[in-house]
Amino acid sequence: MSLSARRRFIQSAPALLTAAAIPSVARSQVASAAPIRPAKIAAGLEHPWSLAFLPDATMLVTERPGRLRRVFPDGRLSDPLKGVPEVAARGQGGLLDVVLGPGFAADRSVFLSFSQPTKDGARTAVARGTLSADGASLRDVSVIFAQKHATSGGNHFGSRLAFARDGNLFVTTGDRWSESERAQTLDNHFGKILRIRPDGSVPPDNPFVNRAGALPEIHSYGHRNVQGAALHPDTGALWTHEHGPQGGDEVNVEKAGANYGWPVITFGRQYVTGFRIGEGTERADVEPPLVQWTPSIAPSGMAFLTSDRYPGWRGNLFVGSLKFRMLARLELDGARVAREERLLTDFSQRIRDVRQGPDGLLYLLTDADDGQLVRLDPLG
Repeated sequence: MSLSARRRFIQSAPALLTAAAIPSVARSQVASAAPIRPAKIAAGLEHPWSLAFLPDATMLVTERPGRLRRVFPDGRLSDPLKGVPEVAARGQGGLLDVVLGPGFAADRSVFLSFSQPTKDGARTAVARGTLSADGASLRDVSVIFAQKHATSGGNHFGSRLAFARDGNLFVTTGDRWSESERAQTLDNHFGKILRIRPDGSVPPDNPFVNRAGALPEIHSYGHRNVQGAALHPDTGALWTHEHGPQGGDEVNVEKAGANYGWPVITFGRQYVTGFRIGEGTERADVEPPLVQWTPSIAPSGMAFLTSDRYPGWRGNLFVGSLKFRMLARLELDGARVAREERLLTDFSQRIRDVRQGPDGLLYLLTDADDGQLVRLDPLG
């Protein structure tokens, strides 16, 4: 279905389907009675943001104010790990994503994204460190990437990290709210997805390496605020989602050198007036979204399910919602989203992160002063 046909579909769809704003995708018409039960594993986490599973069955969890903790299987929280970089903990900024390096078994490398304080405000940065043998600290911590420019304010830092199969690291950034127009230019890191090596250097096959005036780390551009990133289990392609304003949240397949439109081509609407933003919703040189939500669900965190722990859900994509406090399950037909089901609609907690654990089960982090780590247990 073309984008123009999609728009006609949206305009003629029933109110309930339009609320989901999924072009040509069916949505559950009733609250889900999914065969899952949320089980609280840990509490007392202050605005937890990201989760990584360690080989010893403990987990690393970031707290936005700047703490990194281990969570034990029985729910106990460690003291904050030493060696974590200083963060600018204001607004949406702070300590953000955490991922293990692809060679963790040999080098115990851990990567963190965070809002780094500077004299001009703050910027998204990525640090690499080594987890100590006792798991109590990060050692030899160094910043391997920092945005070229910093700004004041505390919004739209991104920032998810995802290692590609070739060992390179994808870093998502936001437009920092005040710099949205610069998401369309290549002389800055605002509203971009970046691709770097684990030491911070630039892969020579990045799409803009040889373009005059372009920053070589850029892999794609025209993004607003990407807070979900996961590799497709079959193709290895990077799938992302990003926040739209008052609508226009998107799920995308990230492609080298592609323009994703923000803030010129978007389904987003102004917060106060509700008027459309930009020139329209399609343009020949802009990559269209697989799915867009209007009104916004405020997506954060995403994971592909590769296990059979939940019958019939293998291969589905799961997206957390901050605004509607639910988990979206997206059924896929190749690179097309065929259907959405909204799970945990009575959960009543903002979902910040979604991960599949080594046991094949899904784990969630909830965004609150007293945030929780939750496991989704299958029933029956």
